[in-house]
Amino acid sequence: MSKTAFIVNPHAGNDSTGSIWPFVEALAKDRLGPFEAYMTKGPGDAVIFAKKAVSEKARLLVCVGGDGTLNEVVNGIMMHEKSIRSDVMLGFIPNGTGCDFVRTVSIPQDIEQAMDLIASGHTRSIDLGVLFFKSHKGRDRCRYFHNITSFGLGGEVAQRVNRATKALGPFVSFMWATLISIFLYGTKSIRILIDGSFEKEVSVWNVVVANGQYHGGGMWVAPDASVCDGLLHVTIIGDLTIPEVFLNLSKLYNGRIYDIGKVITQTCKKMAAISDDQVLLEVDGEQPGMLPVVVKTVPGALEIIAK
Repeated sequence: MSKTAFIVNPHAGNDSTGSIWPFVEALAKDRLGPFEAYMTKGPGDAVIFAKKAVSEKARLLVCVGGDGTLNEVVNGIMMHEKSIRSDVMLGFIPNGTGCDFVRTVSIPQDIEQAMDLIASGHTRSIDLGVLFFKSHKGRDRCRYFHNITSFGLGGEVAQRVNRATKALGPFVSFMWATLISIFLYGTKSIRILIDGSFEKEVSVWNVVVANGQYHGGGMWVAPDASVCDGLLHVTIIGDLTIPEVFLNLSKLYNGRIYDIGKVITQTCKKMAAISDDQVLLEVDGEQPGMLPVVVKTVPGALEIIAK
């Protein structure tokens, strides 16, 4: 049988994942049989563990945590050549602050149902995005994402959420951070180039480059995005006044974001953005760096266990 490895972030979900792990562990032994378990202690650990597990012939990797942990596991898998990672199945038991990806890809949030789905081994091929950007120390970096990369207000919100307690749950955490950031942040001037056909300098609140449809604890920022169409879906939220922001805030959650007059949408395989301002990135809920950035699609990159 193929070797199975669990990569667990005990601090995900406001430290709740550590407390539910014994229950998950017992279910996994019952449903899947023997497995290796790797417990993360800090940022970057899940990348190392995923890379190591695949190197040691694991062919089923199960991430237990939130979108940030899943992002690290994805990046660890993607450090291997396609001939190796094409045999790897990725499972996900979501328990994090946002867990927005499962709103697009059908993975149950109930632990037992998620484990039953993993035991079924039913996979689907999904695209990823990859971005090239500057770290906070000014170094060139590359990172894959399974859900969404955004820059502008999204980076500010991610930074604020990750520094604060999440005890009140994802919606309140992200809403509070969004409201505070709106008043403190303001718009940025960003030059955007999309597939060589769209080039424009725009004053924006936020730019979303989407593989999945949701981020920020349920904001429906890319209703037409698909994880298997080979495209990135770009949503540019333009220079709204603060009253206009609050007037249209509900449209960020009800799928009507395209009805906002100062929202521009595009699809692409590659986009780039630069700015003279400091503009922070958000990548699957984490805040790894800033512009300039180049983002590309990676079609059919991974096999994920989903309905």
